[in-house]
Amino acid sequence: MSTSTTTSADGSEWMWVDLMNALYQAPLYHLSIEALLVLWIVRLMFFKSYKIEEKVPLTEKEKQELIDQWQPEPLVPKLTDLPKPYKVVTGQPGKRITVNSYDCLNLASMNFLGFLGNKRIEEKSTNAIKKYGVGSCGPRGFYGTVDVHLDLENRLAKYIGAEEAIIYAYGFATIASAIPAYSKRGDIIYADECVCFAIQKGNQASRSKIVYFKHNDMEDLEAKLKEQELKDKKEPKRASVTRKFIVVEGIYANTGNICPLPKLIELKYRYKVRLFIEETFSFGVLGEHGRGVTEHFNIPIEKVDLVAGSLEYSLASIGGFCAGRTYVIDHQRLSGQGYVFSASLPPLLSCAAIEALDIMEEDTSRFSILRKNGSFMQQMLSNIPSLEVVGNPESPVFHLHCKLFKDRKREEKYLESLVDMCMKEGVALTLAARLEQEELLQDQSPSIRVCVSSEMSEDELRQAANIIEKAAAKLESDR
Repeated sequence: MSTSTTTSADGSEWMWVDLMNALYQAPLYHLSIEALLVLWIVRLMFFKSYKIEEKVPLTEKEKQELIDQWQPEPLVPKLTDLPKPYKVVTGQPGKRITVNSYDCLNLASMNFLGFLGNKRIEEKSTNAIKKYGVGSCGPRGFYGTVDVHLDLENRLAKYIGAEEAIIYAYGFATIASAIPAYSKRGDIIYADECVCFAIQKGNQASRSKIVYFKHNDMEDLEAKLKEQELKDKKEPKRASVTRKFIVVEGIYANTGNICPLPKLIELKYRYKVRLFIEETFSFGVLGEHGRGVTEHFNIPIEKVDLVAGSLEYSLASIGGFCAGRTYVIDHQRLSGQGYVFSASLPPLLSCAAIEALDIMEEDTSRFSILRKNGSFMQQMLSNIPSLEVVGNPESPVFHLHCKLFKDRKREEKYLESLVDMCMKEGVALTLAARLEQEELLQDQSPSIRVCVSSEMSEDELRQAANIIEKAAAKLESDR
């Protein structure tokens, strides 16, 4: 009876009774948390998030003192070493080159097959300018694809023996774009510690875990692969989504050595990793037909997941290429940043590369002559006491290291003096350039990189070797 008299028409009193019962039944910690939240909301509503402090204005004298004390930082950091003077080339480079007005045998350019200044290639390029102009002015996916681009890709794939090929407009960007197109964060890349700068930048762009193994040391590589295999057994779920890659060069730009491809293929299948080979210095050099390191070791190209190379050395053009299975190459047409976002290769340079491939197919003797010249020049220079020859005997590019000093700066100064003396006597050489602030591996000593071509005769190479030997002997006697 009493309940009915206290109940209003809208049931508001019943609501208060239920609320009070809920408060009595609620746990203490629950009530405490709600109370703190209410207080926090009240604080946010009624208190300012910052406090305005009184500021005392500076006098004119104090302002002037602060201005006088301020020293601006230089826009450009102070140079510790003065920039080295340029060596100026006059005229068209080829087997011979004019440097600082000195006529020299060109052992500095990687003109392996002597295609610089080739009349057939020049004529083909000149005709291409008349038909296509000098550039496409657009990426391949946006009206930058010209018919000769497709022709060059088909020719490269057929020449190498791959299903498909893709061309880039810049040789350096080829492998630097190809690696991050496949390897991502969480994947693992096993790379030789002497790989070139382009591979290093590709590894860095991939954001993968990079594991460097000793140069051409397959035992060290296998030890690192075994170590990862044990980790994968402990974490099978993570291992199932982790991809692994081995990245090497056919002929290493920094050493002139050839990679041990048969052992790499063996490790690839044993530990289930993908194999990428950068063949900038081995394409057009190794093998009976100049097809690269796979032909050199008589290994089917299908056993290599990706082959990359440059058109800028053996073919004396511009750009680079990747070759492999169709599904591998097609992936780069959407994921290779150097392909997607760069203007395509000028048609005249595509025509030049096609003509160079024609010449390579017509005359395969160039490759054996090239390797013979490389071996002959290395043998001649190995007799110089102050210099160490580093490189595979079949490589047309190799390095000369100074054996007189252990100090890097003294070695570099000695080699620079040797280059200058040889230039004045008619031999063009160059120091191997490395970016000390950029390269990941800086433990390689300075060196002179020597490049021979198939156009050079034994007499020319012998004369050049004698000039280098006399210059080295003079520097050794003067020190």
